[in-house]
Amino acid sequence: MENLTALIDKLRTLSNETEWVEFKHNNFDPDMIGEDISALANGAALNNRPFAYMLWGVHDKTHEVVGTVVDNQSLKIGKQEFDNWVRCMLSDNAEIEFHDAVATNGRRVVVLQISKATTRPISFKKVEYVRVGSYTKKLQDVPSRQTVLWDRLRSSRFENEVAATDLREDEVLRLLDTHAYFNHLDRPYPSTSQGVIRYLVDEELVREDDNGLFLITNAGAMLFARDLGAFTGLKRKKIRISRYFGDNRLSPSRDEVIDAGYAVDFPGTIRLIHAMTPSEEVATKDLREERNGYPDLAIREAVANALIHQDLSVSGTSPTIEIFNNRMEITNPGAPMVDPMRIIDAPPRSRNESTAALMRRMRICEEKGTGWDKIALSCELSELPAPKIRGYEEGTRVTLYTARPFTQISQDDREWACYMHACLRYVNDNGYMTNSSLRKRFGLGTKSQPVISKLIKRTIEDGLVRPLDPNTSPRYMKYLPSWA
Repeated sequence: MENLTALIDKLRTLSNETEWVEFKHNNFDPDMIGEDISALANGAALNNRPFAYMLWGVHDKTHEVVGTVVDNQSLKIGKQEFDNWVRCMLSDNAEIEFHDAVATNGRRVVVLQISKATTRPISFKKVEYVRVGSYTKKLQDVPSRQTVLWDRLRSSRFENEVAATDLREDEVLRLLDTHAYFNHLDRPYPSTSQGVIRYLVDEELVREDDNGLFLITNAGAMLFARDLGAFTGLKRKKIRISRYFGDNRLSPSRDEVIDAGYAVDFPGTIRLIHAMTPSEEVATKDLREERNGYPDLAIREAVANALIHQDLSVSGTSPTIEIFNNRMEITNPGAPMVDPMRIIDAPPRSRNESTAALMRRMRICEEKGTGWDKIALSCELSELPAPKIRGYEEGTRVTLYTARPFTQISQDDREWACYMHACLRYVNDNGYMTNSSLRKRFGLGTKSQPVISKLIKRTIEDGLVRPLDPNTSPRYMKYLPSWA
């Protein structure tokens, strides 16, 4: 940590010890320190602070720098160094770091920086603590604070956590492609670095740190990093594109990894996917032309949704686009937030609201709740098999299919397309599916009316659609999704 002297001076200006700061002189009782670390980390979460601090060498009443003889490196608990011992006694979501500093009056101060609790309260020896005024108490003995803390932890978002700290203005500009931010929003680029930073702070992509330097949030890094690999916690969040030269993962493949943040060149990412996708030669009136096997809108929305709705707390995995000869699979970490059967009409939800809102403002993705409608409708208008969405324990996969004759579409896929068509007609047009509309959806003529009638009957039997009025003449029959 840099600027320790500035940090000490800033913390000393606090009127009293808080739930996230504590001052000490030479008191270094190991159990007391462990309990205080738990309490301060949980206090930082309660106060929406990225870090808590414990300072030795500062008077707890006057905040005068008095210096300290504390030396955490030489203290041992049995044969174990204190630093290692206390880390073992704390829960595995605790992050601490000791720093030696010299205050402005030349006296020695030891600073312990403690990351705020995330996902669950931090405990010491399996007991959770919290600060009440200047006292450290067991969390279970203060139920009002326990309730508020859990509410804070449940509502905390990965995108608002810290990706990098201790940064000067020029380092922020070196790590982030700030021109991409202003270009996407059609804003003039400020003439000074301070002006650029001010915009990023207003967007909560960057924050001013307690020591007067800056920190970059996960949202800022994920969207605008020049290289996500420069951020330790985000290295595995890079978009990966794999092109398999066959219909399965045993086929030879070509892999591409997008190093930059998601918003730096999103159109370039989509162009790369198109370039890696098999195209088909189509005869028009005057000439033959190459066309991509999938609607541009479907690819764009599916990829944007994968980025927006991924569960960022799932480690070791990233959004992936796998391109086969007969399909494209877009997978993101995190199970679906809505029932895939109700993906058309379900109220919109997002795991990463801030990131999603900014991506919509930058016109990278569509309005909230319309993404899947556009994916399904664009495939339908292109007479492609209906896209599928599948949920797994820690992942969601959307599959787009290349064109194939109706006779080569499986019965299950035909029924799914029938169901999707009924949903789209009902939700977007306030209309109904008919034999005629479904034939048009598959690109079939009137001779296929009996085949489509059998398909609708099977789809009704499987509980996916239902007739609007069962007593209507077959010729005028209309159908709804089963939930309508």
